[in-house]
Amino acid sequence: MTDVRQESLVSLLGGRGGALDASLPPLAFVAGWLIWDHSIGAGAVAAVLCGVVIGVFRFVRGEKPRAVVLSVLLVVAAALIALYTGRVEDFFLIQLLSNAASALAWAGSIAVRWPLLGVVVGTILGQKTRWRRDPALLRAYSIASWPWVGQYVLRVAVFTPLWLDAQVFWLATVRAAMSWPLQIVCILVSGWVLRRALPDGHPGFRHPQVPEAAS
Repeated sequence: MTDVRQESLVSLLGGRGGALDASLPPLAFVAGWLIWDHSIGAGAVAAVLCGVVIGVFRFVRGEKPRAVVLSVLLVVAAALIALYTGRVEDFFLIQLLSNAASALAWAGSIAVRWPLLGVVVGTILGQKTRWRRDPALLRAYSIASWPWVGQYVLRVAVFTPLWLDAQVFWLATVRAAMSWPLQIVCILVSGWVLRRALPDGHPGFRHPQVPEAAS
């Protein structure tokens, strides 16, 4: 029988589709900005249209309407910020701030012993909080959440100097390069760490081992 500990988080969390879709509106924004003589308005229109097209495609593909609407609203908000400030690089400000907030949230979740990787996977699997009553799984999720902190910190470290220097082309390029490729690497690494952190004989993250007194 296959060792269930070898099950990949990639098959559960995915990652490439949504992250790849999210990298396209920024590219459309910069393309529109460049083509129409550095017009932030043109870039904003191009980004929003791209976001709407992607949203329609994702909705037809069967994704939840709330997630689709949120993704489009984020593109609209980014465009409005750039239009309001008149700084083309501010289109990427939400992305920069959201990565900083995500790094803090993931690190904080580990500190309070509610690692977000466990929360996310447990919710997807319908386990509620059973995973947290398994000491070995709680410890493994805590350790495996650190690669997620690392990916957000890395993005902030790369995006911040580019944003401060108004390197719009490089912001869009790095935004695409550090979207789904980095997320897939993060999922692979955290899955490997999760498996390594579980003790021998543990049946895996799908099967929390809850002590009798806590069940």
